[in-house]
Amino acid sequence: MSTDVKVIDGGFSTQLAVHVGDTIDGDPLWTSKFLCTNPDAVYSTHLDFLKAGANIIETCTYQASIPGFVDHLKLSQQDSADLIKKAVVLAKKAVSDYKKTINSDSDVANKEPLVAGSVGPYAAYLHDCSEYTGGSYAKNENMDSIVEWHKPRLEILISSGVDLLAIETIPCAKEAQALVEYLKRYPEAKAWVAFSCKNDGKSIVDGSSFKETALQLYRRSKPGQLIGLGANCIPPKDTTPLLKSLSQRETGVFIPLVAYPNSGETFCTETGKYVKSCLHYPPEEFVKEWLDLGVRYIGGCCRTTTDDIKRVSAQVQNWKKLHSPTT
Repeated sequence: MSTDVKVIDGGFSTQLAVHVGDTIDGDPLWTSKFLCTNPDAVYSTHLDFLKAGANIIETCTYQASIPGFVDHLKLSQQDSADLIKKAVVLAKKAVSDYKKTINSDSDVANKEPLVAGSVGPYAAYLHDCSEYTGGSYAKNENMDSIVEWHKPRLEILISSGVDLLAIETIPCAKEAQALVEYLKRYPEAKAWVAFSCKNDGKSIVDGSSFKETALQLYRRSKPGQLIGLGANCIPPKDTTPLLKSLSQRETGVFIPLVAYPNSGETFCTETGKYVKSCLHYPPEEFVKEWLDLGVRYIGGCCRTTTDDIKRVSAQVQNWKKLHSPTT
């Protein structure tokens, strides 16, 4: 079983707010607006997470789409496509500049960071919180039309040279299945799929079985293309039972797992705000358990900070030392 673990960055909007102030939440384009209005802040946010120890940074494209940019920024189709390309350029520049600063530092664990193209769900374009409430659009919309909506961003991210795709916060089984099937057209592309899940430890928010959906994706995907399966943007305490259900002990096969939860605070879909909980368990408290279960891509999502990623990275390095073949 491989002990190669990659640390993912944290809550992009949370860290971006350090540079732009509290002007992000509530916007239909969310962080992707700043590709147009403040690209320097996007670049700086990437650099912040690299300095915190991230092995993988995600492009600022979770809520990016050509229709969204046309509607809300009044850009042309071509300018909208160019803005998605710009997201990759900014992330790659951050990686390049970061690597120039650590050439002589042998203690740095993330010497060769990767860029993941963030692929948010159709729900993110709808801007109605349906990625957290059930993805009802999967029942009401033709899945072919949803894939058509995804295509331009996927194609731009791949052609712009991202190292992998982060298909994330997916609220419905059908959307994940359609995207993984479509990716077969790009045999060299690598991707993970992370679902938005209920707090029952067994279900995607559309009610589908997390375990059965994930196993089906893994079995039907092109060999070697799907590099990880898991969950993101749910509380850490709700993540563990999902990971256990896909562990080698439960399935009989080792599947690299993905986990990047939110801070543990509760997201209120009515207000669009996070509410602190008395049962607030930070992500780093779960690192050892999750790595033992087979998590190989680990980081943070909404409301997690560079400090969280520093702590997660430190825990990962400790775990690696304990499990190194030389120890």
